[in-house]
Amino acid sequence: MSRARITGGVLVAGIVGNPVAHSLSPVIHNAWIEAAGMDASYVAFSPKDPAGFEALVAAGRAGLLSGVNVTAPFKEQAYALSDTASETARSSGSANILVFRDGQVAADSADGFGLLWALETQAPALSLKGSAVVMLGAGGAARAAAATLAGAGAEVRIVNRTRDRAEALAADLGGTVTVAEGPAAFDGAALIVNALTVRPEIDLTRLSPDTVVMDMTYKPVVTPFLADARAAGLTPVDGLAMLIGQAGPSFQAIFGVAPPDLDPRPILLAHLGEPA
Repeated sequence: MSRARITGGVLVAGIVGNPVAHSLSPVIHNAWIEAAGMDASYVAFSPKDPAGFEALVAAGRAGLLSGVNVTAPFKEQAYALSDTASETARSSGSANILVFRDGQVAADSADGFGLLWALETQAPALSLKGSAVVMLGAGGAARAAAATLAGAGAEVRIVNRTRDRAEALAADLGGTVTVAEGPAAFDGAALIVNALTVRPEIDLTRLSPDTVVMDMTYKPVVTPFLADARAAGLTPVDGLAMLIGQAGPSFQAIFGVAPPDLDPRPILLAHLGEPA
């Protein structure tokens, strides 16, 4: 493994959110930086409010940052503050990557890529085209995931405690994205994705044995929701796989090079104190 060295030419990047102390993104990116021997550092930023986030973006425009990943609650604001945006970011109206070059801000979203990578890795038998998918939640993470799943040909049903927010998301995405409520929302679902920060109250025994259950949360890696899914004989997909999946494109965008050939999952599990 190469040893990174910090000099006056260091590239500074990071993860932005509130709260953000729990984020594993610095563990992933700094492991790659060290393995590649790069003159770079990836740190955490926690603006207290939207004004603080806007100030951070201004610092990026001024050349103080190479780029940042963005997590809750700033993903939609990140998109709004950008000068240019990828089709992926435009389709969801949110961004989890901001790249700063020559005073300009470019927005992208790798959340959807991370989700598909996690599904391909841990549920390879799942076919999304024409399948019913239930998205639990209507926030920034759910927005990017729903857009990606709809783009992959799935029929996405948004289930959220606040119906107005779910309807706004469905209206923005259009197409095969609809709002659903009650137990019938889960009828025939091939995939359920939890984008909530709390444990969903769902009777998993009603689901087909072929159903895949994904939780975007990764602390713990096997959440109570995933433990329930496994106990019910369903296929679980963890949020750690999604985090790793989106980290690669993020690293490439922010630093301009592909990440080194180093699997971060064992490092992350050791950091979390969880078994491999």
